[in-house]
Amino acid sequence: MIATLVAFTLAGCGSAPSKPGGYYLDDGPGANPPANLDSIPEPIPKIEPLNPYTSRPYTVLGRTYTPQTQLAPYKQRGVASWYGKRYHGQKTSSGEIYDMYALSAAHTVLPLPSYARVTNVANGKSVIVRVNDRGPFHEDRLIDLSYAAAHRIGIIGQGSAMVEVEAIIPGSSEAPPAAPAPPVPAPVPVAAPVSKEAGGIFVQLGAFSVEENAAAFLRKMRIDLGWLASSMQLHRGDGLYKVHAGPYADRAEAERAAERIRKELGFKPFVLKR
Repeated sequence: MIATLVAFTLAGCGSAPSKPGGYYLDDGPGANPPANLDSIPEPIPKIEPLNPYTSRPYTVLGRTYTPQTQLAPYKQRGVASWYGKRYHGQKTSSGEIYDMYALSAAHTVLPLPSYARVTNVANGKSVIVRVNDRGPFHEDRLIDLSYAAAHRIGIIGQGSAMVEVEAIIPGSSEAPPAAPAPPVPAPVPVAAPVSKEAGGIFVQLGAFSVEENAAAFLRKMRIDLGWLASSMQLHRGDGLYKVHAGPYADRAEAERAAERIRKELGFKPFVLKR
């Protein structure tokens, strides 16, 4: 179990793509994933003895975590990532073998084992997972999903997404029933019109020298920041393709939007006037 914690510390317990076609530390999907990923049954929440070893406080990268020692209500929003083949077949922090094709997850403080419903805020898709591992050890991440669980809620390609995690207490009135996923929203167009004329106060989320990269980033931001999607656009200027949101009525309103983005995604874009 200690070796598992060390591995997660080094790898960050996540496999968000680090570059097109590549994954962090060669993690990623397996070469031959099962054809029935969408039909893998969700785990049925049940009362199980908690692992006493994983209920103790522990420290990783200078940060101390105090796990819950009993099942209790928990509901939190944050960023979910996923981990795959690099850990497939290895022991989790609870001593169980990690199966990337099972619906499971890693969490820093939820009891091991326990159950939770994870909902992708952008598309409403949700999945019930069995929490049986510790991680992720990034300040800006809340939960690490197995490959199958990440596939179920639609975050494999983008690597991470804003989710809501709610603990399930078997037998309690708070235990949510399984529900079918809602229809997938219409995809964002591959290309986006480039705006050069509009003026005003904007929030800049990124700037790229290649238009295709800017368009890909725009698509991801429209998924991660659904509440802001309709105001996002590409702006061409100074030889770059820039992803802007706006215009805003004043700088104060733009700053509030930038701060909300920081809280949700872990980086703060800057406000500009063009």
